Amino acid sequence: MEEERRPYLSSFTDRHGTVRWRYRRGKKTISLKGEPGDPAFEEAYRAALEGREPKLAAIVKMPGSALPGTFRAAWAKVKRAPEWLALDSASVSKNTTLAEVFLELPVLEGEEELWGDMPVRDMKRRHVKDILGRFAATPHKAKHLLVALRKMIRVSLDEEWIETDPTWKINYRPEYKGWRAWTDVERKKFEAKWPIGSTPRTAYALALWLGNRRSDVARLRWEWFDFKKGTITLITKKGDKALVLPITPMLREAVENLPRKGETVLVTAYGKPFSEKSITGRMADWTHSAGLPTGCTMHGLRKSLGKMLAEAGATTRQLMETLGHDNIEHAELYSRAAEQERLARDAMAKVSKLHQPKNRRG
Repeated sequence: MEEERRPYLSSFTDRHGTVRWRYRRGKKTISLKGEPGDPAFEEAYRAALEGREPKLAAIVKMPGSALPGTFRAAWAKVKRAPEWLALDSASVSKNTTLAEVFLELPVLEGEEELWGDMPVRDMKRRHVKDILGRFAATPHKAKHLLVALRKMIRVSLDEEWIETDPTWKINYRPEYKGWRAWTDVERKKFEAKWPIGSTPRTAYALALWLGNRRSDVARLRWEWFDFKKGTITLITKKGDKALVLPITPMLREAVENLPRKGETVLVTAYGKPFSEKSITGRMADWTHSAGLPTGCTMHGLRKSLGKMLAEAGATTRQLMETLGHDNIEHAELYSRAAEQERLARDAMAKVSKLHQPKNRRG
């Protein structure tokens, strides 16, 4: 018998007919789980003989591992979905960053438990509102974090890990302001400081007369321009959209006769393309040298073109196709602002005609 060869070890059959093992020494009795020969059993027996606590096997968490039904498991499924694989690199990077912010967020501030390790079924609407409330100081980050969270909820519904969507009809749409458009005075001041042919003026002209984001302005290639046809064809970095835009007389004047020092229109003093961050920093330096106030950004030039298009009567659809907007709300901001100004001007003109002083009436 096994218990005869090992001191203080004995077995018995419980009322359910199961054989149990125990260590008995004097008045001390320790129940041992498993069967002789099992690693856990052998460690528990040795620990009892030596008068110590059993050493538990170390649990090593593998990178990227996740328990089934948790938010980490849901995020792993999001990244394998066809919709995710079709996203452009910029969208993948942005969504990944925000998802990781959520996954590493403590369930309760100051506690160790993280949302990534929580079962999706445990999330309630109050939890969603609490999470959004933590980002009240950065409302646009909260808005996009909610988008990433909804991706996880959607796959969890498909997997039947949760029965209802706790984010259903939770609207988090902070007022959209963004960077302001440049004023006419600011644009004239910049143009007076930086003549045609200079790098600052070229960057300014590309951003203003094409209305592209900084990611596209920095990577514009000469081969995309067709000066004979009068068009430029580019694939936007964000959204991977194909845009065919006209080369306006203002843009042609600023770009056509430039020396071609590289594959991209804009190059640094070392002949290398600008990065997104470097072109943003350089624009800040150029506007400062021109005596412009803070807030005259490259994205503000994109806003300037949108404002000019709306004031010229461009439709919302025309604004979207020119500026590459996917969200109609962004394009409508320009249209509403221009329409409000026109309506107010026309309305006040009618009031003025009726109530102007008699000696000024025609």
